[in-house]
Amino acid sequence: MTEMIFGTVSVRTVDPILPRWWRTIDKWALGAILMLFGVGMLLGLAASVPLAEKNGLEAFYYVKRQAFFGIVALGMAMGISMMTPTQVRRLGVIGFVFAFLAILALPVFGTDFGKGAVRWFSFGFASVQPSEFLKPGFVIIAAWFIAAAHEVAGPPGRLYSFLLTCIIVVALALQPDFGQASLVLFSWMVMYFIGGAPITLLVGIGGLTAAGGVFAYNMSEHFARRINGFLSTEIDPRTQIGYATNAIQEGGFFGVGVGEGTVKWSLPDAHTDFIIAVAAEEYGLILVILIIALYATVVVRSLLRLMRERDPFTRLAGAGLACAFGVQALINMGVAVRLLPAKGMTLPFVSYGGSSVIASGIAVGMLLALTRSRPQGQISDILAHRRH
Repeated sequence: MTEMIFGTVSVRTVDPILPRWWRTIDKWALGAILMLFGVGMLLGLAASVPLAEKNGLEAFYYVKRQAFFGIVALGMAMGISMMTPTQVRRLGVIGFVFAFLAILALPVFGTDFGKGAVRWFSFGFASVQPSEFLKPGFVIIAAWFIAAAHEVAGPPGRLYSFLLTCIIVVALALQPDFGQASLVLFSWMVMYFIGGAPITLLVGIGGLTAAGGVFAYNMSEHFARRINGFLSTEIDPRTQIGYATNAIQEGGFFGVGVGEGTVKWSLPDAHTDFIIAVAAEEYGLILVILIIALYATVVVRSLLRLMRERDPFTRLAGAGLACAFGVQALINMGVAVRLLPAKGMTLPFVSYGGSSVIASGIAVGMLLALTRSRPQGQISDILAHRRH
């Protein structure tokens, strides 16, 4: 009787979130990320045991901590990957604000752990490096600014993003942390280029960056020492670069064998900045090529999916996150083989470190969310909407 009077009511079937997430996620990129974490745990079993023994801890102390950090990071990545681009933008802005305030507090409350750069907050049982969490938030807010400039009567987003980048780069350089500063600048240049910046402007910014490097070389003993070590024609075998270079040469194509490597006993940062040297020595070039292929899979797959994206913010933010992820891995491995000066940068998901692993989980979660398959409007409809 009710249907005869009021008519039938159509019931809208809601697609459950997990099946929809699995159907739209980039499974190749997700698989590559899980494999990178697995490789990190494998290398951690070799690289972190000597450090635990030196510090009087149980053999697998750092391995257990890495497993805990990794589970938290992967859980966060999965949760964030289910978000919409709007939710990702909100999370990125909030995260950026907190991380930036933490960066500003470092000179007062931070510590350098004897490494000459104040980058961490120490809580006794753990330490936090806020610059790791700053990067994904910065990419999101910079992409938001640049995308806003494409709107009719929109704000001068490109200028806002440039000013924000300058502030962040200066704040990181004062720590000093030139590695993270260069990564922030690179990710902004990628997004600025995709957003339609003229190549001459980017060349000019590159020139200013080079001039800033010369200034830092003359004013910072920490920076000058690393550049001089990189430019030296001879490698001191007692330095970290010397140990890493020798380990890579000894590993050859197939490696010296699982557990047979010696570099992990000599390198204080074998489990973090130079973990690729442990991989090359014990497992050889084969594992190194696999690691490179996994990073390339995440970056290339993400960029290919973003090429079909209509929304400017999603396209810019995704490209910035993907390129930052890949370039950080490239810098870490480039330092180990002496193609780049030492920068103190971890290998995402492979190196030990709570801040690095969790921040990488947040970044790839955002990337997976932005590269999910979603219905795209016709370009003609978008152009018509802009004319109105």
